[in-house]
Amino acid sequence: FTSNQLYLHFFSDISVSAAGFRLEYKTVSLTSCPEPVVPMNGIKVGERLQMNHVVSFQCEPGYTLQGNSHISCMPGTVRRWNYPPPLCIAQCGGIQGEMEGMILSPGFPGNYPSNSDCTWRIYLAVGYGAHVQFLNFSTEANHDFLEIRNGPLDTSTVIGRFSGQDVPPSLLTTSHETTVYFHSDHSQNRPGFRFEYQAYELNECLDPEPFRYGAVVGAGYNVGQSIAFECLPGYQLMGHSILTCEHGTTRNWDHPFPRCEVPCGGNITSDNGTIFSPGYPEEYPSSADCTWLITVATGLGVRLNFTLLQVHGPHDFITVWDGPQVTARKLGVFMEGEPNEPASSTSNQILVRFRSNTEKGGLFQITYQGMYSINSITTSSLSLCLSPCLSLSLSLSHSLFLSSQFDICPIL
Repeated sequence: FTSNQLYLHFFSDISVSAAGFRLEYKTVSLTSCPEPVVPMNGIKVGERLQMNHVVSFQCEPGYTLQGNSHISCMPGTVRRWNYPPPLCIAQCGGIQGEMEGMILSPGFPGNYPSNSDCTWRIYLAVGYGAHVQFLNFSTEANHDFLEIRNGPLDTSTVIGRFSGQDVPPSLLTTSHETTVYFHSDHSQNRPGFRFEYQAYELNECLDPEPFRYGAVVGAGYNVGQSIAFECLPGYQLMGHSILTCEHGTTRNWDHPFPRCEVPCGGNITSDNGTIFSPGYPEEYPSSADCTWLITVATGLGVRLNFTLLQVHGPHDFITVWDGPQVTARKLGVFMEGEPNEPASSTSNQILVRFRSNTEKGGLFQITYQGMYSINSITTSSLSLCLSPCLSLSLSLSHSLFLSSQFDICPIL
């Protein structure tokens, strides 16, 4: 009614009588709209219901507002709102871009519908992961399930798959992007799930550098990233060559840092390199007995050069053989103070043995290189039918490695 007065007239004729009626009335404001209905799982903001005033609505965490979030009391002879009150619903899937939030199964706290396939994606700032904590969980065991995937794709690694009545434990994602997938079949429906997530900082794993006598390949030390370790020539890697930063509230590599050490002997198959005394650059220990077999490509010989030789004879010495065994021709015994001309082999293998029997200690460094020997140059390689004559320079040394110039002319 639009007035502060109401005229009510009752009339009855001379015939049948009846019980009549009872009417109740109450006063209402002609300048205000009626109290709006607050949506379930939502709240109303604003108490003034007069003309042109606005009331807003918000949903509880995990619910999505469906309808208009703001309604206004309209002018007119009858006061009414310009839109009906909204609803707060738990949707099937969605995008979460806040640093914390709540995700609910569709229809929560009621039963979820059948044949649902819902996907939620959580996008956090780079350098953060999601700490997921379950508050409610109830699905049809084995048939209806929830998956948490560590990444933004449907193919990202599944770090949790849950089904049944047990509330799952909390878990930590290791990516700033997380995918949540829920599936229900055609049969039994349950109340579903409710979980909250909070962003946590993905601290880096410990910096492995400086890495003595080697190098670290890979610049990322965040969760899930891997780095590789390489040693300088002459050193051997002790430990795992590839480490991965593990997830968790604390950052740890999946293995201890490796180290680069000089091996006491070994089989070497590269065409050039360096051999160091054991423990280099520290002095070698007493009672060391180390043997290296150097094998280069077929057709090459091996040339040794003693770039550092602080081996104190006669008890500490280096012996070199022209072949893979000690029964081969001996190329020399080398120690400090003795003439140490480069040693060269006649084949692609050379054997080096170091022995120490004193407490004094010392150092040595031997470089080696595969080079063509005079034995590998055959008559046919020199009989090249070329015109005019060419000069072929071969850098060879010692009795087998010469520095010569051959004239190769056409064969008449």
